[in-house]
Amino acid sequence: MPRRLLAIALVLLAVLLTGCTDDPADRQPGDPVTAEEAEVLAGLLAGTAETGGADLVATAPFGEDGLLTLTGEVDLAGATGRARAVTSYGGEQPDDVRTVFFTADTVWFGDLAGLPAALSAEGLPDVPFVRRPLATGSEEVPLTDVLVRLVLNLGADGTDDAAAFTAGGHTWQGQRSIDGRLASVYASDAGWSVAVDDGSGLLLQYATRLPGQEDDVTVTLADHGPRTIALPEEGQTVDAVAHPAVATAVGV
Repeated sequence: MPRRLLAIALVLLAVLLTGCTDDPADRQPGDPVTAEEAEVLAGLLAGTAETGGADLVATAPFGEDGLLTLTGEVDLAGATGRARAVTSYGGEQPDDVRTVFFTADTVWFGDLAGLPAALSAEGLPDVPFVRRPLATGSEEVPLTDVLVRLVLNLGADGTDDAAAFTAGGHTWQGQRSIDGRLASVYASDAGWSVAVDDGSGLLLQYATRLPGQEDDVTVTLADHGPRTIALPEEGQTVDAVAHPAVATAVGV
């Protein structure tokens, strides 16, 4: 197995990402990746991170009709991100809309309904954000945290072993358009798939199935390039661990 593993789902699942392709004219979907492709696959995460970051749209279905969508940007080189998080429950229940900032170990929530009242009840200053550690473990991990970890793991500091991609289980699945860019699609028998820009060799889309779900979690990246993401300052934030009543009141 390659060195780089992607953390996904409520239990971190070991997965690999793939990359570019040769001329597909004589290929059939399901054909194994070539040796040349394997070299590109091995450097895909590192190469994507070297660009700095990208705009992102990440979606995760849950339950019968629920959908969590993160729309924003990520700095893969610096392991930070920000997004508008919309949780749609289906039916007549209104959407929950929040602002989210995140790193590899911390998540901040803003635009929280009821936050001013919760802070006042605890005698705390009126601040716009609640901060807590990014959840880990195998049980009761919030779906927001699952998506955040998945997004940040789409970048890597180093390359994988190319030989691992020719050992079997990694296949070419054809081509399709992702946001107007022609992409080659690859899949693994571990259950994930990726779409890679045929021009730049950068990751455009990653999809996988979470345990117990029938639809894929999908992360789409666009407009790759340097990103600078300023995280909320200490004076703008209340610590959810130190003030659990506030965290409970606003649902973080």
